[in-house]
Amino acid sequence: MDFDFATPVERRHPEGADWPSQKWHRYGEEVLPLWVADMDFRSPPAVIEALRARVDHGVYGYGLVPESLRRALCDWSVEHYDWAIEPNWQLWLPGVVPALHLASLALTEPGDGVLTVTPIYPPFLQVAERTGRLPQQAAMRPPEASGDEWRLDLDALEASITSETRLLLWCQPHNPTGRVWRVEELDGLAELVERHDLIVVSDELHCDLLLDEGARHRPLAAAYPELAARILTLWAPSKTFNLAGLTAACAVIPDAGLRRRFAAMAKGLQPDGNVLGLVAAEAAYRHGDPWRQALLETLRGHRVRLVERVAGWPGVRMAPPASTYLAWLDLREAPALQDAGASPQRMLLERAGVALSDGAAFGWPGFVRLNFGTTATQLEVALARLDEVLRA
Repeated sequence: MDFDFATPVERRHPEGADWPSQKWHRYGEEVLPLWVADMDFRSPPAVIEALRARVDHGVYGYGLVPESLRRALCDWSVEHYDWAIEPNWQLWLPGVVPALHLASLALTEPGDGVLTVTPIYPPFLQVAERTGRLPQQAAMRPPEASGDEWRLDLDALEASITSETRLLLWCQPHNPTGRVWRVEELDGLAELVERHDLIVVSDELHCDLLLDEGARHRPLAAAYPELAARILTLWAPSKTFNLAGLTAACAVIPDAGLRRRFAAMAKGLQPDGNVLGLVAAEAAYRHGDPWRQALLETLRGHRVRLVERVAGWPGVRMAPPASTYLAWLDLREAPALQDAGASPQRMLLERAGVALSDGAAFGWPGFVRLNFGTTATQLEVALARLDEVLRA
């Protein structure tokens, strides 16, 4: 089946509708948005058809998580990750960000340390403060030369662990660098987790978007079954199938005790399942893989184009992402962006009319995150605008 990833979809002014988009409306009419992790592609036809059938029913009352959805995720996990999970391990939620906060509230006490590795998706950095816990951070090791990649600094990670540390917020594949962690990095992480008696929340939201041919995701809890009793795995169809606005995610928790604590804390702090989101999730996991494979081909082509353009921008460095549709650019030495006191993100917004995500929000000022999950036409216009500034 052919899928259309080339035709731009009007999102700012869809004909006859008023549907504001965070991505397309935040920065104004003339700005091209390559910031928030929201693709500009129509979702899989199977998802659209399933939603249309559910909408036609006409009643949208409180729903339950269908057993067929639980089984669909079990099947997807075995087929794509070689991990046999159980239906009752699944707690369906309105999103991964709420799950991070719920885990902190449910599994730690006030004053306990919540540790994460930077740079990192901004909500990770806000969990501890928002839940009355102690924020703790360890920095990754940036690339040392062109062609190198970001690395997990195990020494820095262990140095950040204290007697208060209880919870590790982990991200694999990594957002924003696009890293797919090496086995030796994960071996070291697993040893630290066990030795320091940590609970891990593993955000694996981008795990179905590995860009290298033949790459296969291995969940942390599957790779280290001896640690599965202390790991909460977070999945969602939102990034893979462009369903973020339908708010459906899943915490997979093998340990019954952790699962009970997490579920009890969720009572009253989150709404019941989004009936449309649950329908979309099942359709995606049941029928969306051909669309996903076509998407990956499109994203691989966009990655090649981006690597070529970045190579022509003096002072700009980027380790090509091995996953996601997000690229992490180091602009600290870009000659065109050396105005004192101004962030590179703000300068590119004002001078190029391209909105990127500011690295400061990820814990690393001087960097930006660029979303290349858009059509080739829209990406080319944005890159041409960046050329005008960064080649100057």
